Amino acid sequence: MRKRNYPILLSLVLTLMVIVGGCSSDQGKTKGQENTDLKGSVIVDGSGTVYPLMANIAENYMTNLSSGVSVQVGRAGSSAGFKKFIPGEIDLADASRKIKDEEVSQLEEKGLKIKDDVMEIKLAYDGLTMVINKDNDWAQEMTKDEIVKLYLSGSYHSEDQVKWSDVRGDWPAEEIKFYGPNENHGTYEFFYETILGEKEMVKTAQLQQEYSTLVDLVAQDKNAIAFFGYGYYESNKDKLQAIEVDFGSGPIEPSLETIGEGLPYADFTRLVYTYLNLNYAKEKPQVLDFAKFIVSPDGAEKLAGLNGFAPLPSNVYEEYAKELDQLK
Repeated sequence: MRKRNYPILLSLVLTLMVIVGGCSSDQGKTKGQENTDLKGSVIVDGSGTVYPLMANIAENYMTNLSSGVSVQVGRAGSSAGFKKFIPGEIDLADASRKIKDEEVSQLEEKGLKIKDDVMEIKLAYDGLTMVINKDNDWAQEMTKDEIVKLYLSGSYHSEDQVKWSDVRGDWPAEEIKFYGPNENHGTYEFFYETILGEKEMVKTAQLQQEYSTLVDLVAQDKNAIAFFGYGYYESNKDKLQAIEVDFGSGPIEPSLETIGEGLPYADFTRLVYTYLNLNYAKEKPQVLDFAKFIVSPDGAEKLAGLNGFAPLPSNVYEEYAKELDQLK
């Protein structure tokens, strides 16, 4: 009878278990695994609308994945962000509207081309939201045409001293106080270009740099109306109410269920973006790592809804991840 060599067999089994265990551990690693080797900073600036989402992404990245990297997120506004991005002062530029042709030309003057040197990343959907004071009990529903006419200069009076009763006769004969973000913001540009068709806005509109200021102004004035991204309304529902907009098939309340292409609030829906300097991503490992986290399942896709944005389909983020994986 052949003598069994149990010690040798046991040794081989244990060795195999270690190897298989090691392989399983490696296969379980994801782009979201903690990377303590990375150091340095990532600088992001731009859209105030995108700021809450990008700041939340940065917070999660630094807290859970890479404590050695400092991600600084600013909110100067979309246009102001591009003015920093084009000369190479920042790594990523957030924008609540697509980059403009003149900005693309300015990039090209610096030797940078979209796709080759700059990656456009669609982050999520946002819904332009019209907000009024909590005590306003008459303008809770308006048609899209009424909103557009309301904000167009000269629609009712040449001096633009518009009253609610000008819109509908049974509304109060009180002067409307118009508010909105200023020209630094992509939200202003979207409203002016897409909603108003590049026609002059009412002269009495008071445009502000800070969204928190807009929230306070509307919250304190029964006759105020303002516009900004859905996320700022969502986080200030205790102070404001949103106007339900009738696009032709009945009033629609902005929400994560109605905002998006092909959805009921589509006419007031827009994409929000971040733009990545690919040369910096190649030169600075921490920039590339953070960009990969933005498009990972734990990044914009997971955090969009928590910050008042509707996430894009998973395959959109997956395609960005593949492109970033191919960077050398």
